[in-house]
This record gives sequence, structure tokens and C-alpha cells, in this order.
Amino acid sequence: MATMPVQEVKRRGMSVLDESLADGPVYIIRNNAPRYVVMFADTFHEMEEALADARIAASEADIKAGRVTRGTADGLMSELLED
Repeated sequence: MATMPVQEVKRRGMSVLDESLADGPVYIIRNNAPRYVVMFADTFHEMEEALADARIAASEADIKAGRVTRGTADGLMSELLED
């Protein structure tokens, strides 16, 4: 992933990011450490969808493996208060 100091963005503006984003997301460095990640909105939405799909797949795997219990909110509160 490309990196860029925050001072460069301040000095040159968004045009410098447009050039760098052609190769993917860019870390913005502040105080000698990665502080921000800039990416195109489409890339962000693709990542959100992939994460949602992965969470659903993990939940389905938990159900198939029997790692899920069913109950009520009252039952859960009772379990939590027993400790």
C-alpha cells in the first residue's frame, strides 16, 4: 500500500491523492506513523460487502457446527445475573 505524508496532502491538495489512488488505497502518515487510509468510495463499499458476506458465512458455520444456542432476552439476563 502506498504511503504519503499528511504535509504533502496539505501542500498539493486532493490531486496528489487522485494520482496515488490509481494503485489502491493510500496510508496517510502523520507524526511518522500511519494515521489514515484513503480509498475510493467504491473500494470501501466492496470491502463492506465482503465483510458482511464473511460475517454471514461465519454465522452459518457456527449454526452448522452447533455453536449457537437459542433463548430469550429474559433467559439471557437470568444467566448473566447468576454470576
